[in-house]
This record gives sequence, C-alpha cells and structure tokens, in this order.
Amino acid sequence: MEPTGVEESTALAAAVVEKHEHDLVELRRDLHRHPELAWHEQRTVARVIEQLEPAGWSITRTPRSGVVADLGEGGRRVALRADLDALPVADLTDDPWRSSVAGVAHACGHDVHTSALVGAGLALADVHRAGLLPGRVRLLFQPAEEVMPGGAKHLISHGALEGVDRIFALHCDPSVDVGAVALRSGPITSAADRVDVRLEGSGGHTSRPHLTEDLTFALAKIISELPSVLSRRMDPRAGVSVVWGVIRAGAAANVIPDHGVASGTVRILEAGAWASCEAVVREAVLDIVRPYGVTATVDYLQGVPPVVNDASSVAILAATADRVLGPLHRTEAEQSLGGEDFGWYLEQVPGALFRLGTRAPGGPRYDLHQGDLEVDESAIGHGARMLAGAALRTLAD
Repeated sequence: MEPTGVEESTALAAAVVEKHEHDLVELRRDLHRHPELAWHEQRTVARVIEQLEPAGWSITRTPRSGVVADLGEGGRRVALRADLDALPVADLTDDPWRSSVAGVAHACGHDVHTSALVGAGLALADVHRAGLLPGRVRLLFQPAEEVMPGGAKHLISHGALEGVDRIFALHCDPSVDVGAVALRSGPITSAADRVDVRLEGSGGHTSRPHLTEDLTFALAKIISELPSVLSRRMDPRAGVSVVWGVIRAGAAANVIPDHGVASGTVRILEAGAWASCEAVVREAVLDIVRPYGVTATVDYLQGVPPVVNDASSVAILAATADRVLGPLHRTEAEQSLGGEDFGWYLEQVPGALFRLGTRAPGGPRYDLHQGDLEVDESAIGHGARMLAGAALRTLAD
C-alpha cells in the first residue's frame, strides 16, 4: 500500500517532469556544449541557479564551487545529489551540441545528472506549491567528483548534511537500457586510492648490474609483486585490486637509471579493508625493494570510500522505480571497482546511489570516461522522476 499522499504527489511530480522534459534536454545539451573541469564549474552553477531560484528554491552558493538548494518546512529532510564537473577528455562525437572546449567533455554523464536533478527540483517545487510536500528537500549540486578526494567533502564541510536524514544520487550507466534503473544493496562501487612509488639508486651500465642498484628490476618487482602481496595480506573478500597506469624509468636500453616511478590505483570494496590498506601497501613496498638496495618513497592518497548502499534506502528506490518506471524496469546492479565520492555522504547518513540506464535499446554499448560516449536523452526525465519520487516516498514514510 502506498504511504498517505505519495500516490498523488508522485503523479504530480511525474507530470511536471514531463512538462519540462524538452527544456531539460536543452539544458543538458547546453551543459554538454560548455563543460567545466573540477572546481571551475561557475557557468554550470549559474545555469542551475537560473533554473531553480525562480521556482522557489532557497539557494546557497558554496565557496569555490557548488550549490545547495533548500525547499520546504518542518519534518524530516531528504537530500538529492548531482555532480557538476566534466573530464579532461576530447569529445569525439559529431553531435551538434558536442563540446566547444578543446580537450574537455562530459564523458561521464554529469550533464545528465545535473539536468535530472534540476528536473526533480522543478517537480518538487510544484508539489510544494500544491501543499503536498510533507517535509524538506535539499539539492546538492556538487563540484569536483572526478578528482580525489572529491568535492563531496567540500560540501559536507560547509554543512550540506546538517539536518539531513537520508540522501540519494544517480549515475549514468551505458550498459543498462534507457527506461530502466539498476539497484544494489551494500557496496555498489569501491574505494579508490592513488599510490605513487618513487625509487632512487645508483645507476650504471647494463653490462655491470652488480655495480649498481638495479632500480629498473626493483621497479618491475613492485609492479608484479605488490598485487600478489595484497592478495595474501588482505581479506580476499574485500576485493582489493592494484592496477598501474604509469611506469617510468630510464631513457636508454643500455643504461640502468638512477630514478623511476610507478603510479596506479588501489581499489577496495570493503570499508574496513580500505581503512587498513595504506599501511599494508607502504610496508609491502619497502619489503619488496629491500634486497636491491634502492630507496623507496611511497605517496599514498586515500581517495574516496566505497559507496555502500543502505538496504532501506534501496527499498525506497525499488518502490519508486515500480511506481514511476514499472516493475519490469529495474534490475540488479553489478558491483563496480570504479570510485565515486558519494561514499563520503553515506559515511554520515543512510542513502543509496542507483544506476540510470542511458543505452538506446538495440544501440551500441558505450563506456564511461570515453570521448565517444552517447546517451539516450530520455534518461533525463526518468532520472528526474526517480529522484523526485524517492524524496517524496522518504518524507511520507
């Protein structure tokens, strides 16, 4: 049975989203055409405010970048979050709204997230005017999701979670057909840390490695052995993964260099393992290189925690999806080793992130963080209805 008032308010919200759907698509195209990198989302912020302030939202711009918007009086408060920033990736599409900024593109779908949250905001404003909003809603338009440790901590430090009882967010998923959402209780994304290992030692001629500290060989040992060490030192159920992205040493085939660098990411699904992983990595690196006499310096940046969805929040999303999309349009989300700074919010309040299908049925399957990413723009309306509906169901429970 629907909680009192949810049926009427959700239907009104859905109707408002439908009324604004064309404008939301145009907003997404405008944001896509003018992408902004982390901490520089000033034009994007201005566009958000331009949409929401006339609708009755109380707007607070956070220092540096970001927007917090509030609506409603009394009762509980639910928060909805979208991220604003683009990526340093070239737009490889040929859409008329392709990026006008060289080397910068919304290759992760944050333009869709922002537009969907604006749509939810417009819908909730109409619900409030109709006297059907049984509490308070806060919209968080967050900067800098694509950098570690993420702009979530910035908003939290400026009071974004004060008085918030539950929080929801969405993320584009180009592997899920448009019109559907993917849900999962527990870890849905992993912690993501960065590790940089710098080695120094006496270089020399490759014909006389015994007279050097063979730094290149030691670097190779770190690359191959650190993942193996972690697979034995850490609980295998924690899903620890180390992948290297930068390996740099030397410039000549017959010269052992005197310095080298390995940089990569460490990803962990379990929060407890995340807390202890840095110490294990530091100790393991020193143990691996000790036989070779080189000096190792480890810089370890603890980036973002895993996103661990609260089961009761996922239940709210499931009921919302059944109401606004239909029960055949939700599926089980796979766990991902991708990082998402929404995890910082979930360390303080219950909530959940859901995956929003953006794949055109029968169309090609794209990947995130790639310049050729295409989305079916009808996903924006679906995302807006999901966010608004989850807020209304939370407040009515």
